[in-house]
Amino acid sequence: MGRFAPTSLDLDGKVILVTGGTGSFGRRFIETVLERARPRKLIVYSRDELKQHEMQIDLAERFPAEALARMRFFLGDVRDRERLSLAVRGVDIVIHAAALKQVPAAEYNPSECIHTNVLGAENVVWACLSNRVKRVVALSTDKACNPINLYGATKLASDKTFVAANNLSGDIGTRFAVVRYGNVVGSRGSVAPFFQRLIAGGAKELPITDPRMTRFLITLDEGVDFVLSSLAMMRGGEIFVPKIPSMKIVDIAAAMAPRLPTRIIGIRPGEKLHEMMISSDDARTTVDLGDRYVIEPAFAEYTRAPLDGGQVPEGFSYASDTNDDWLAAEAFLAMLETGAPKRRRRATD
Repeated sequence: MGRFAPTSLDLDGKVILVTGGTGSFGRRFIETVLERARPRKLIVYSRDELKQHEMQIDLAERFPAEALARMRFFLGDVRDRERLSLAVRGVDIVIHAAALKQVPAAEYNPSECIHTNVLGAENVVWACLSNRVKRVVALSTDKACNPINLYGATKLASDKTFVAANNLSGDIGTRFAVVRYGNVVGSRGSVAPFFQRLIAGGAKELPITDPRMTRFLITLDEGVDFVLSSLAMMRGGEIFVPKIPSMKIVDIAAAMAPRLPTRIIGIRPGEKLHEMMISSDDARTTVDLGDRYVIEPAFAEYTRAPLDGGQVPEGFSYASDTNDDWLAAEAFLAMLETGAPKRRRRATD
């Protein structure tokens, strides 16, 4: 059993749609559900026909025809409200994973990021309410907490949109929640594959933005398990935050290429030195459930019981540099290869 307990929510017979379903998370989520459950339909909603074609080929090599018969592939963009609404007809559960995520690209192309991440989130809410979807979980990011870049700001706006959407559901009964976690080890755009490409290409050094920089780390499988378990326990309006380890970027480089020197290149536009997932202002409504924190909605104009957890201390914050859970080099390499890391506790900073 992994870090986060498997979902107790029965997915058999359900119709599930994943926006951005051809991305790293979407693919692993689809594979996991096919392995563990028998949904009536699993719908991939994305805008890249080539990625959908490649995904169909990959799934056909891994799963029997009976499982693949439940798959549906819809071409569409979350920017297109009408197309999205058609795709969501008859759906029970929506996992919203579609987003523009590259920080430098968002800084340079702000309007594109806003159209996908903010207006797209509004379209998902509208489509789900219009079609009486039962549960919706939106994927967020640590960059949405106290954002300093446009990507983080758009995801904060998205988070607020999904939390507030519960107040619009009325007798429709749709419930919305958000999952917020850190960098996914091995996913596209993360530092480990970047270093791997440089090492494979014979690089003489590895570029480091700042030797002090830290990041939260989670595996793709842990991210999927966390979403599924949060989907099972959600009551509407929560932001779920997993308890996951931190690591310095210089330590990641040293673990992957201990003989290569590093070169400091400076922080990129919009990049944080450390990541935060819960701010001290959020602490007033945050509870500790053991394996995760939950930021409860500040207001709720709908009937719901809060999750049963202990209130975090006043002034509490959850940041990658003050985390009490840190990865050693061997644990990081295990995480990179198997997704099942062995961790150690930090004794000192």
